Amino acid sequence: PHVAAFQRQLEQRGITATVRRRLGSDIDASCGQLRRKAMQAQALAKQLEADSHGITRILCSPLSRARETAEIVAAGTGLPLTVEPRLREQAFGRYEGTPRNGAAFALAKLHFADRFEGGESMFQLAARIYNLLDELAESDGTALLVAHNGIARMVHSYFNEMTNEEFALFGIGNCALIGYDFPEKQL
Repeated sequence: PHVAAFQRQLEQRGITATVRRRLGSDIDASCGQLRRKAMQAQALAKQLEADSHGITRILCSPLSRARETAEIVAAGTGLPLTVEPRLREQAFGRYEGTPRNGAAFALAKLHFADRFEGGESMFQLAARIYNLLDELAESDGTALLVAHNGIARMVHSYFNEMTNEEFALFGIGNCALIGYDFPEKQL
């Protein structure tokens, strides 16, 4: 019973590799960034070898900058890896390729229904990420999510109350391991 309760509390873990400074659902990292990311992913794999936190599988974005990080962690831990399309980065429309800390995009992130002229709204992003998390809440084991900072922001909002400003400013470091607990189900 204690193990089941422990597993229920640790149903989902998230990491992200945010190795770029520009917005883009199809932008990948430079060689120098990839080397640094590989070292960070190897360090995370060693951390998980020492304490797995009950993680039983890895789900990752299909974009190579996250998928390659997940492959390094999977190779170092022996955990099974699945590419999960819903973990892809948000489509930023007119903001693709612009600085992620740009003033125009910082303001646009506060407009949750805005599709950024051909992109994906925050509401659309929330729908796909929240649906995935709802599925994980019903599954056994602990999933490690390897994705992007925008996805990490949305995952964090699923588990925590946030103002629009807190949501827009939230971010985590490369290969940061952050745990989230699904709430206990009411019988």
